[in-house]
Amino acid sequence: MEAIYQFVKLEKSEALQEFAQKKLDKLEVKYDFIVKAQVYFKKEEAQDPNGFICNIKLSVPGPQIFAESNKDSFESATAESVKDLDKQLAKKKSQMRTHSN
Repeated sequence: MEAIYQFVKLEKSEALQEFAQKKLDKLEVKYDFIVKAQVYFKKEEAQDPNGFICNIKLSVPGPQIFAESNKDSFESATAESVKDLDKQLAKKKSQMRTHSN
């Protein structure tokens, strides 16, 4: 799966990118139909204590799947977004099975 990372008004972080990639790799193992991931990191100063936002769009067959989380760190926002995507992907996979039978 191709992954594109964008840091909105932030310094690029290799560590954050690696953290997100590990999470996405786990999704890819479970759901081999994921084509591409677009990951956006941004900081909303006005939203203390939260304001660390991670949103992820996945290109899959059919409509894109999207999740966004606003937490107290980019890591927890990323983990939450990936958890949301996992639920959506599980549902999509079961629908795909139903249609292919």
